[in-house]
Amino acid sequence: MALMQISVIPLGTIPSYAAFVADFQKVLAASNLSFTLTDMATIVEGDTAELLAIAAKIHEIPYSKGVQRVLTSISIDDRRDKAVHLGDKIQAVKNKLQ
Repeated sequence: MALMQISVIPLGTIPSYAAFVADFQKVLAASNLSFTLTDMATIVEGDTAELLAIAAKIHEIPYSKGVQRVLTSISIDDRRDKAVHLGDKIQAVKNKLQ
């Protein structure tokens, strides 16, 4: 499994993107992928092909609502030496703090 951080910003729109983010979350909820919304981005868990496919789908949402320019940032952590899941990195840091 890999983890993807994705942030989609519809440029030239209103100051708040909450309505767009809600639409992104609906698409993710309809998928079979685990995800977590954060204040700055969404983290999604899946295999790389699935992550890239869902990123493309989410990237298109603002265009379907009339936006003419979209900035999408994606980071993928594809670790293949062991299984990686949402929350593992946070738990590893908490373990070090104990």
